[in-house]
Amino acid sequence: MKKQTMNRDWIATARTLSEALPYLQRYSGAIVVIKFGGHAMGDAEQMASFARDVVLMNQVGVHPVIVHGGGPMINDLLAKLEIQSEFVNGKRVTDEATMEVVEMVLSGLVNKRIVQAINGQGGRAVGVSGKDANMMVCDPVDPALGLVGQPVEVSPELIHQMHAHNIIPVVAPLGAGRDGETFNVNGDTAAGAIAAALKADRLLLLTDVEGVKDANGAVVTQLTPDQVRDLTGSGVIAGGMIPKTETALAAISGGVRAVVILDGRAPNACLLELFTEHGAGSLIRVPIDETPGKV
Repeated sequence: MKKQTMNRDWIATARTLSEALPYLQRYSGAIVVIKFGGHAMGDAEQMASFARDVVLMNQVGVHPVIVHGGGPMINDLLAKLEIQSEFVNGKRVTDEATMEVVEMVLSGLVNKRIVQAINGQGGRAVGVSGKDANMMVCDPVDPALGLVGQPVEVSPELIHQMHAHNIIPVVAPLGAGRDGETFNVNGDTAAGAIAAALKADRLLLLTDVEGVKDANGAVVTQLTPDQVRDLTGSGVIAGGMIPKTETALAAISGGVRAVVILDGRAPNACLLELFTEHGAGSLIRVPIDETPGKV
């Protein structure tokens, strides 16, 4: 007979699973929108780890929705095709030639890589774009930028139907124009708009930073929308963090219960945020006393 001796790692693993129970119960049936991008999307091991976490979330009753970016891949293909880009106020002008490349990369290469990774971990993922079923109808952000869109009408029906059949939606951030155009939409903006339309429980914005930092450089684990505005007004929130916090505020205003900005490079970041008491980034929500029954 083989004798087995318990060790501390096994005991710690069992304790972690046991302590996750109230969080598993809390999020059962919840819609969680995840903006996937940054360094993790270009790393095979991190892609596999992310896909495994998404499948686990789905297995325990969470309804995940993945919205992805793809800027670096778009830049690489534009360079290979020798398509020159013009910029207005630091933003790329998206003309028809550029838009063809954007759609090819987002709906094709990137979207299907994520779908394949999730399916490879035992999930059932299907890739779509915001154009499918007119999920995301857009107006131009600025005529000078060409085919860069701002979502103005978002229909969540397709996503609800996919969840009803236990399918994990993977959404490319493309939108349909009112006159048949295709619009390129910022990934964070698309994720926020879709989360608001779904009245999602959580919007997780995976980034390449640890979260929102205070004036001393320390990550702030919880903030209210008013605190975010104060930190932005004082210049503490600056640079690339501004559009992410603006997305968070718009999503909360649209009905999302809470938004978390977290480091997508950290192993199992989504699981740590949802199923442990520690969290993994900066959670933004209105004060609990203003939202009875919400956590």
